[in-house]
Amino acid sequence: MDQNDNKNKRGGSGKNGGSWRGVVQLVCWALLLTIVISYASTYMTSAGRQSSSVELEYKTDFLEMLKHGKVAAVEFDNSESILIITPVDGYVYTDSEGVNFTKITQEDGSAAYMVSAPVPGKENAYSQSERPVSLRFFTVQLESYEKVIERAEEADKALGHTEASSIRVSKAYQAQVSPVMLFLVEYILPFVILMLVFMLVMRWVASKSGMGGMGGIGGVGKSNAKVYMEKQTGVTFADVAGQDEAKESLTEIIDFLHNPGKYTEIGAKLPKGALLVGPPGTGKTLLAKAVAGEANVPFFSISGSDFVEMFVGVGASRVRDLFKEASKVAPCIVFIDEVDTIGKSRDNRMGGNDEREQTLNQLLAEMDGFDPTKGVILLAATNRPEVLDQALLRPGRFDRRITIDRPNLAGRIATLQVHTRNIKLAEDVNLKKVALATAGCVGADLANLVNEAALRAVRKGRKLVTQEDMLAAFELVIAGTEKKGSVLTEFEKKLVAYHEVGHAMVAYKQKNTEPVQKITIVPHTQGSLGYTLLMPEEDKTELRTREELMAKITVSMGGRAAEEVVMDTMTNGASQDIQDATNVARNMVAMFGMSDEFGMMALASRRNQYLDGGYGMDCAQDTAARMDSAVKEILDQCYQTAVEVIRDNRDDMDKVVAYLLEKETITGGEMVAIIEGRDPELVENPYASTKPALEHGFRPSAPEGIEPAARKVHMISEKIEAPQETSAPEAEEPAPAGAEPPAEESGPDGQDPE
Repeated sequence: MDQNDNKNKRGGSGKNGGSWRGVVQLVCWALLLTIVISYASTYMTSAGRQSSSVELEYKTDFLEMLKHGKVAAVEFDNSESILIITPVDGYVYTDSEGVNFTKITQEDGSAAYMVSAPVPGKENAYSQSERPVSLRFFTVQLESYEKVIERAEEADKALGHTEASSIRVSKAYQAQVSPVMLFLVEYILPFVILMLVFMLVMRWVASKSGMGGMGGIGGVGKSNAKVYMEKQTGVTFADVAGQDEAKESLTEIIDFLHNPGKYTEIGAKLPKGALLVGPPGTGKTLLAKAVAGEANVPFFSISGSDFVEMFVGVGASRVRDLFKEASKVAPCIVFIDEVDTIGKSRDNRMGGNDEREQTLNQLLAEMDGFDPTKGVILLAATNRPEVLDQALLRPGRFDRRITIDRPNLAGRIATLQVHTRNIKLAEDVNLKKVALATAGCVGADLANLVNEAALRAVRKGRKLVTQEDMLAAFELVIAGTEKKGSVLTEFEKKLVAYHEVGHAMVAYKQKNTEPVQKITIVPHTQGSLGYTLLMPEEDKTELRTREELMAKITVSMGGRAAEEVVMDTMTNGASQDIQDATNVARNMVAMFGMSDEFGMMALASRRNQYLDGGYGMDCAQDTAARMDSAVKEILDQCYQTAVEVIRDNRDDMDKVVAYLLEKETITGGEMVAIIEGRDPELVENPYASTKPALEHGFRPSAPEGIEPAARKVHMISEKIEAPQETSAPEAEEPAPAGAEPPAEESGPDGQDPE
């Protein structure tokens, strides 16, 4: 506790010292600018006076002007110890450049001078100015005020001036100003004005750039946390679905905030912090708000990026301010979103003055220093726990690590129920079927799906959301919208149809695969010219057998196998399929220990578990090369299996492709009806399961009696004929399934071209 107190004292003194240093710097700058402005103003005033003033010699020029009656008035300026001389009208002063200044009296009684300058190149020629200018004659006061008056009176007598035309001698009145007041006006007032200007500028910069100002002005060092009360958030555990385990772990925190005495009596201490870990969109922030809503306590929410500024030390100051504000309103909950922004592991690459490292150090000190009995609970969220510093994860700081993972089937159903509470649903909406189709989706995905379904219902002019809208919204999320303006040639449509039916046929004929839901050859905005939708019938966990993974790779290879077997070509449409299959095969070898060559040996480790799921290699280069060979072996094996399935079911594929070319979009139930010889137009439940049962050959989509062959199957575009048997099997090998008929190799008249 002493160490913690010392840390708090050091932290507080550092904060006060930093604030005082900022204030002192600001005062020094303002004082310096005040002095500079004052001297600059004095200099500019003096320079202005000098530019429009003429200095006369006292004993020669001034006394001669008095003697010859050229002086109309003399004014004493005690502030500068000079005499200001006003000549009589008509007096002409010639400067060193030959310019003449003639004294006149203007209508308002003020003195002015007309300027006449010599014209270059013309002798005794002058140019007269249109407007008079101001000019001041002065001389240094060498004698007393009484002596100057005496000289003026003597000049008047010598010239015979009357009282009206006598020389006027005056002294400017100067009000007695307190030195303190003069100092306040000349220095303190400009200083205060400059301070106010600095504050306004800093606040304006803070509002525009979000960086704040210096020394605490403009919000630097001030926490930007948003405080939510329970009535403002309006979020409780009822608004969070699919995270029952996480809610159970956080219920104890809520109970402590309500009844702290129950835990302190036995000597128990509440965990200081809980770290919420999970993929993006799983509801970590929503769950933190729900905890505050259930506990009915203030909720401080701040993002990790709000602590990072361009000025070193600002983030640490904000951390101190955040915990200080939280302690004032305790009990409360402090939530730091994206804590990995400031909580990254410290290593040699980070310098001693790095802003993030100082912020992290301050966060560690604050988490050690605050008293958990006050009811300040720290929650943090991240989807990159592997990059966090170990000091941040140790017990005593974040004592609990709560995983907010992707919801299972029950969680997805509950999440859909939450998001559809305010949606008007039709009677045919089956949320369980939608939840099955959205395996792997997070809460944000499901919320987006429900909203897209509601928007689609409005576009279709309906007032209720139907099951068709829900499934269409799901397809919109995975494949994008349809490209209604795309035009495919007959060959391209046929090629795409065989590619997609190849996926569906391999999935239908293989075990350990998901049932076929839909097949379409309509282009979509996400780059696909068509797609085959497989929908699970039950919620699968992350546990997968080797057979299931091999079947998944084989289904991905079905499109390319159909291209080569039927069309005898290859296209770039299988690029995504190849990439998906390669990723699964590489995981089998590197992560799952499912290769014969390496066995139970981990060749890689995951780097971003909750983001892209990527991993890094932990083996030598030659081992990695051998791993590539093992991956290729798995891919080749699955591809050969897909080719065999396509060849063995070529007749059924031709029928399904013909129907698909006519309809452009068919369901799995319609595909099964065509394969079983039934009319696809008569299928009552086109979205029924296509997965064959294990006993008695029963399928949910097939009735007990098989109807006659479909009459609605029409061949369009180019006729697709089934393989023909050879008449002499002993003379030549039978043609493989899927080979082109011999008639296509004949000449125009049906004879051999040779």
